[in-house]
Amino acid sequence: MVGTFDLEEQHWDLDAKLVAAAERLGQALRVMLRREAQRHGLSPIQLQVLVQVGQRAYPKRVGALAARFDVSAPTLSDAVAALEAKGLVRRRPGTDDRRAVELELTEDGREVAESAEGWAELARGLAAALPRESKLEAFETLTALIAGLQAEGVVTVARMCRTCRFLREGTDTPYHCALLDLPLRRDDLRVDCPEHEPRGERAVGGRRTSP
Repeated sequence: MVGTFDLEEQHWDLDAKLVAAAERLGQALRVMLRREAQRHGLSPIQLQVLVQVGQRAYPKRVGALAARFDVSAPTLSDAVAALEAKGLVRRRPGTDDRRAVELELTEDGREVAESAEGWAELARGLAAALPRESKLEAFETLTALIAGLQAEGVVTVARMCRTCRFLREGTDTPYHCALLDLPLRRDDLRVDCPEHEPRGERAVGGRRTSP
């Protein structure tokens, strides 16, 4: 079988072109992230953690952050230790469980996070210039691919509507959220939702188990 990145094959294969284009886009975003991280004297994962800890409505625990960035707990712990040493984050008791440990930004960390959180705005601005229907089709294509990769075990965590057990077909709109009882348009689907529960699992006593 000829590989996706064989140019003679790729020229005539739209599926291969799509994957190759996604790989190029991912490469470009990694370059932008690396440049911004270097500007602040951080590694890419350290910058990602710093920015994420500064976001609202997102778990601030090491385990949740490791899952968010699809890295091992030791790798994430090393990044957190480096940020602590730089005086950018600190640990605190959990807001909903005092026995748990969460991360929060220091004043210096907040300044760096606010300066760095726009590292992907160039790409966002380019997307803003595209026709709306093109963006909707691209969004549906990309989220469908991510959902498929999660189903294959390649992506360990994808807290998207497409992979959530609460997503239903709508009546007046294409989709419906059974948890919030809300109609959803194509562009209402989320890529990262704090209420996400994977399909095939249910919450039992605060834990998720297979039915």
